[in-house]
Amino acid sequence: MQYDFLIIGGGAAGFFTAINVAEKNPKLKIGILERGKEVLSKVRISGGGRCNVTHAEFVPDELSKNYPRGEKELIGPFHTFMTGDTIEWFSSRGVELKIEDDGRIFPVSDSSQTIIDCFLSEAKKLGIEVLKNHVVKNFHKEEEIWKVITNQGDFEAKKLMLATGSNPKIWTKLNELDLKTIDAVPSLFTFNIKDSRIKELPGIATEASVAVKNSKLTSDGPLLITHWGMSGPAILKLSAWGAVELNSYQYNFEIIVNWLQDYTKEEVVDVLKSLKNKNPKQQVFKYAQFELPKRLWQSLVLTSGIHNTTRWADINKSQLFKLSEELTQGVFKVKGKSTFKEEFVTAGGIDLKEINFKTFESKKYKNLYFAGEILNIDAITGGFNFQNAWTGAYIAAQAIIS
Repeated sequence: MQYDFLIIGGGAAGFFTAINVAEKNPKLKIGILERGKEVLSKVRISGGGRCNVTHAEFVPDELSKNYPRGEKELIGPFHTFMTGDTIEWFSSRGVELKIEDDGRIFPVSDSSQTIIDCFLSEAKKLGIEVLKNHVVKNFHKEEEIWKVITNQGDFEAKKLMLATGSNPKIWTKLNELDLKTIDAVPSLFTFNIKDSRIKELPGIATEASVAVKNSKLTSDGPLLITHWGMSGPAILKLSAWGAVELNSYQYNFEIIVNWLQDYTKEEVVDVLKSLKNKNPKQQVFKYAQFELPKRLWQSLVLTSGIHNTTRWADINKSQLFKLSEELTQGVFKVKGKSTFKEEFVTAGGIDLKEINFKTFESKKYKNLYFAGEILNIDAITGGFNFQNAWTGAYIAAQAIIS
């Protein structure tokens, strides 16, 4: 079967590209090959089922800083298509988006089905053929035509896009075409920690700074204590920026947590001494300080060897220093990781040196394009991975129809 433009991968980037191409040139025959029985499955579970479409960052240089891999390469593309363009794109197709307090952007419906319905409706209206249960076995170029072999037949196309995400079999085929790929490692994940200090505190969230011991990796932001350890933006950012390094540790390492974020140990010692002088009869355990969640404060107080009935007047120098250390330099052992919600984001994919970022086309093969997570680009949580997909897909679409 012959096509003008064929896309391998029925995900967000593939549909976004196909729709943009078809709108500009309705005469083109466009097909999407999806290996499963459903398309857009990752969109369905994203953002807890709400689909975090993008993030409210409207400056290209600042937006690019949210990508541990791809930061430099995306600055140019973001000047062409980014957050505001994404909002307008969906709005013009009847999907209104909203910005939440933390900057994340969701459909007003709070349902990922709204995004899925938009893509499927547009694809149907534009005559884009969506072929499910088509497992790609091979693809190669013969003269000016791309040939794709699947379990349900062979296809030909003048132009081909790969939007398959982290698919090792596709990466192997790329290697056979002498296109370099970077091995995949998990990017967004939470930390498994068994520690008496946080065992009884699941659900508590507070601002904190986190650093990986004996490393340059640091992060800050809301930290969530969970039944299995720690999560929240502070941990997820650290996992994204440290994806490769933490993988090399086999996810066994130590983190240093500063529950007070901006305070140093010495500054906390001074504050604790002041509290000792001002509130000598007050029980240390009973009243949380530094605006910390009460149960967290109490856990750290007990860890410091201070009894739950001890008054500030009776706290000794050793206990005071131990408490300041627990507050600002608490060491926790990480043993393993857990997937963030149902989402699985990886670092890795086709080497960015293989890509012309003005067109998202292969430098080695004319009319071969890439978009989405198949590229060695990944971001912190908050809608940034989808924005990469929209930007790459849009720019590739413009190049395809030119």
